[in-house]
Amino acid sequence: MSTQHQHATVQLADLTDDFTADPYSAFAALRSRGAVHHARFPTGDESWLVIGHEEVRAAFADPRLRNDVRHSADFEDDGLYAVGSNMLQVDPPDHTRLRTLVAREFTTRRVQALRPRIQEAADALLDAVAADGRADLVAAYAYPLPLTIICELLGVPEADRTAFREWSTKVVSLDDAEQSARASQEMAVYLAGLAEEKRRLPDAAESDLLHALVRTHDGGDGDRLAPEELLGMAFLLLVAGHETTVNLIASAVHLLLGHPEQLAALRADPGLLQGAVEETLRFESPAPAGTYRYAAEPIDLGGVRIPAGARVVLSIAAANRDPARFPHPERFDIRRDPAATRAHLAFGHGLHHCLGAPLARLEATLALRALLDRFPRLDFDGDGTPQWRTSLMRSLREVPVRW
Repeated sequence: MSTQHQHATVQLADLTDDFTADPYSAFAALRSRGAVHHARFPTGDESWLVIGHEEVRAAFADPRLRNDVRHSADFEDDGLYAVGSNMLQVDPPDHTRLRTLVAREFTTRRVQALRPRIQEAADALLDAVAADGRADLVAAYAYPLPLTIICELLGVPEADRTAFREWSTKVVSLDDAEQSARASQEMAVYLAGLAEEKRRLPDAAESDLLHALVRTHDGGDGDRLAPEELLGMAFLLLVAGHETTVNLIASAVHLLLGHPEQLAALRADPGLLQGAVEETLRFESPAPAGTYRYAAEPIDLGGVRIPAGARVVLSIAAANRDPARFPHPERFDIRRDPAATRAHLAFGHGLHHCLGAPLARLEATLALRALLDRFPRLDFDGDGTPQWRTSLMRSLREVPVRW
């Protein structure tokens, strides 16, 4: 039975001193009152918020919760489409078709073939700063490494990557909605032009991913990407394909330096590296919430009735710190059993489970190993106080380090 206090709108900003820096206090305060709440976010937006691990996992897989904004009660002024049409904004059967087409190109073989290139790029970035003795880890390493790899994978020319980095940062920022929208539009124009360039290239046995997707778009077998789908797919792969990994690498280093005994354990036993990556994914999930869902019909979730047309936020960050699923969830511990830790929802669950999860894990693992091997005396350059961006991502502004 739903209770009255669960229906009252919760002001998340009232539950923590700074929601950007510490959303977890707000989630902990809500947990004793239930797993589902109607909430107002510090941005002023209101949604139904799901915070329990069991409920978030179930909601990810519930076909009544749709990704298509047209199921929203106020979709006409929602304006949630960014660039083109992508997998995160559609439901089956369109989602099934799009995911199948991309998965056909974004293969395990293609990802694993990147291993030596990721290692080479990591080593080159560390070479560039080694003599300086200090750097901002985000600007010098965590950001350019995934950016280099995803741009090479998709076929974005090196000369264009600085502009892309600026667009991407603005797209996920919550500081300025107009600036974010403008960056999305500029990126859309750029990607449409790049796709046209790829279209004019001859077919090749080995091509970049965008070229392969263009061929899928132009193919005559009935399975193809429409122009807006090609654009949306390139946008999704470029932004989601590197922003999340940037945050994973930066948070992992920040957490390890903040827990020196665990860093020492990792240095002594490289076998803990997988545990360090999975625990970072759980503890500071790079994407703290899934994309909006919309109730296609009234839904009972966590003992609460969610009305048809309602907007629903699935809090990955809250779910991954649910004590009902993870003992002592507020403790960062790389010695947790990786198999148990992988119950985290950092990459989502169900139909929309992140297609790029293997690449993110591979990049983070190689990046951490290369960094720790190169700089055995790595430490904070300063007091290590985290500075978080106001962003759709869990994103550190900088991590000053010295070695």
